[in-house]
Amino acid sequence: MSLDVPPALLERAARGEATDAEFIDCVRQSLPYAWDTVSRIVADLESEESAAEFADNETPPPDETARGQLLRALASDSIRGGLERHFGVRLVFQNCHRVAAFKLSAVDGPTYRRFISVEGQLLNQSPELRNC
Repeated sequence: MSLDVPPALLERAARGEATDAEFIDCVRQSLPYAWDTVSRIVADLESEESAAEFADNETPPPDETARGQLLRALASDSIRGGLERHFGVRLVFQNCHRVAAFKLSAVDGPTYRRFISVEGQLLNQSPELRNC
């Protein structure tokens, strides 16, 4: 299961009344490793010292539970979209741990296009990541 949804939120969702804030809180509580990873790279991107168009994570998750959380968060259009709206960034994902947050102003720019390109994907592979 991707999210641990409280019964009251399930009831509101069934009535079409769930808010983005409630959804984001559910994601934060259900997928803490994914939340912390995205929060950290967004903080890096927004730091005063950063003039970069993006920040990324290249550290593999500590265990399979953490890896699963990151995969579930980024493989779900609604979860990824919620995270992007909440943090005001575009999230891109290359493998079991390499997630990047791009400033919205950089989306479709040359750095972004290179990161999401076929070549970018191929160059980010290694034998250790085959079964990640």
